[in-house]
Amino acid sequence: MSELTVAAFDFDRTVSTRDNVLPFLRAVVGPAAVASALARSVPDLVRGRRDAVKARLAGLLAGQDDDALTEVTQAFVEETIARHLRDDVLAHVEWHRRQGHHTVLVSASFERYLVPIGGRLGFDAALGTRLEVVDGRLTGRLDGPNVRRAEKVRRLEAWLAGRPATLWAYGDSRGDRELLVRADRPIRVGRARLRIPDHDERVAR
Repeated sequence: MSELTVAAFDFDRTVSTRDNVLPFLRAVVGPAAVASALARSVPDLVRGRRDAVKARLAGLLAGQDDDALTEVTQAFVEETIARHLRDDVLAHVEWHRRQGHHTVLVSASFERYLVPIGGRLGFDAALGTRLEVVDGRLTGRLDGPNVRRAEKVRRLEAWLAGRPATLWAYGDSRGDRELLVRADRPIRVGRARLRIPDHDERVAR
């Protein structure tokens, strides 16, 4: 079995300039509902219980018609692509493609919008946090774990399905730590622009 080279990118504040969960929820249920949910989440936020906060925020979508979300999701995707992406990181995505590498988004962002964004940007896969849908309606629960920390590695390994791979990983936060540790080529993304690799360069730092 030939070895792949895979470049895995976090999305929020890595490929995108912002966190996208709250803007998406505001687009769906309005800013007042989101502000109220965040106020109730203060104890969990103080204790760093990000998974509990994500679960509470997902509850805002309970009862939403799955098909009816298509229009607002599409508008959110268009706005995010037009206004909230880092061109320096996208240059790295394109560099990897020119080398024949597979590119994958691995993010705690909701797959609801992450998958179409990944498709538009030409990623081979987009692995994000899933929202549970039953009988055509969102239940307000997550379908599986929040995709951060060790769950990022687990989801990526599941996508690789046992295929050997050299892994590059791009991330900006503690939520990416395990993914960066797993990578052969970890790249920490900060506020400073990433240098675009030279044509024949194999390591971008």
